[in-house]
Amino acid sequence: MRFFVSALVSFFALANNVFAKSSTGDSVLVVIDPSLKKEDYSKFFGGLEERGYQLTFRGPRDAHPPIEQYGVPGFSHVILFTPETKSYASDITPQSLVGLLSENTNILVTLSTKQTPLSSLSAEFSLIPPPPGTPLVSHHPARSEPATVIPIPVSESPLLTPGTSPVWFSGVPHAFGNSPYLVPILHATSESFAADSLDDSGADALVDASEKAGEGLWAGSHLGLVTGFQTLKNSRVVFAGGVEMFSDEYASKALPDGTPSGNEKFVKDITAWAFRETLALRIDNTTHHRAGEEVPPETYTTNDQIVYTAHISAYDPETSSWKPHSGITDMQLEFTMLDPHIRIALPPVADEPGKYQVQFRAPDRHGVFKFVVDWRRKGYPLLQTSTTVPVVPPRHDQYPRFLSAAWPYYAGAISTSVGFFLFSALWLAGDVEGKKKKGLKTE
Repeated sequence: MRFFVSALVSFFALANNVFAKSSTGDSVLVVIDPSLKKEDYSKFFGGLEERGYQLTFRGPRDAHPPIEQYGVPGFSHVILFTPETKSYASDITPQSLVGLLSENTNILVTLSTKQTPLSSLSAEFSLIPPPPGTPLVSHHPARSEPATVIPIPVSESPLLTPGTSPVWFSGVPHAFGNSPYLVPILHATSESFAADSLDDSGADALVDASEKAGEGLWAGSHLGLVTGFQTLKNSRVVFAGGVEMFSDEYASKALPDGTPSGNEKFVKDITAWAFRETLALRIDNTTHHRAGEEVPPETYTTNDQIVYTAHISAYDPETSSWKPHSGITDMQLEFTMLDPHIRIALPPVADEPGKYQVQFRAPDRHGVFKFVVDWRRKGYPLLQTSTTVPVVPPRHDQYPRFLSAAWPYYAGAISTSVGFFLFSALWLAGDVEGKKKKGLKTE
């Protein structure tokens, strides 16, 4: 019975992906703290529903609907609007959330200045939170809002709409660890800092520490406010330093110069990336064969001309389908045996969307080689593929009969043979004549 239920859950999850706004499904579980009103985030939730997502709401201590059942995630995406919640139901733990990512589920997490289980979760993803009770503070630019409500300029990023206006932010920053899978999205301003007080009593010390880049400093544009993380399975998680930036209030609040804020567009872009609507790529298939042939051989011979082809597609949320993609210009192919023997560009083929092809000569060394494509870029999915092929030396009947470089040796051997033949003929003929003359003298 349990096996039947698990299979049924897997079937419905697969069926949900067939016509999905996201490349991984449209079902979203929103875990919202009772202290937050859903109506205060109507623009954010309404925008998700307008884009085709199916939202299900529950409290952090509610047991139903479960995030995971019989080892199968019940939702394609999870939103945690629980910045100050300290206790959750048994199915929501840092370990279970990490497990969801391994099951291809995407997560959006909001943090706060308080120490919560989500703060511990962020540390698992190479984010370093500041001490509790230290929000981001900035007195620039001049504005009527408190120093903890800050307009943050949006820097250029492949996952954000170009020209996005500054966004209002209120919350906690974080520093970055050394993980290469972090995707910084929104940085703090250079004038901002994390502090437990809003007065300026320690401003001079803060400036001195900033110039020295002292350990433990929480100031400047190197701090992150919204950061993504992409796993090796291409599932994504986004950590936002405050839940207020998703609110209707911040979406409607004008910037200090009177222009509209970019909060509504910004949160749409980060959810589209987190839920794998945008920047979703995959390798459909790869082929290889000798030049002039179509079928891949069982083995290659040293110095063969090899043609390698990869087909790549990108997800189109407008049609909920995968379409050929030729926008990658810096992909490389490696032909490796322990170390790369050949590293060559794998460019897109003109007039053939989604097709990348290169031809190269196999190295003059036999062994077990691999075709390896390993494309990694910030914000983009990992494109990895590996194919093992043997490379053998030529057979005894595959070597050329005559080598142009060996003509001096051929000429030497031929001249020696001819000279030996002439010498032998003259020697033998000369000996016979000598015998004849000797016989005549005897008579």
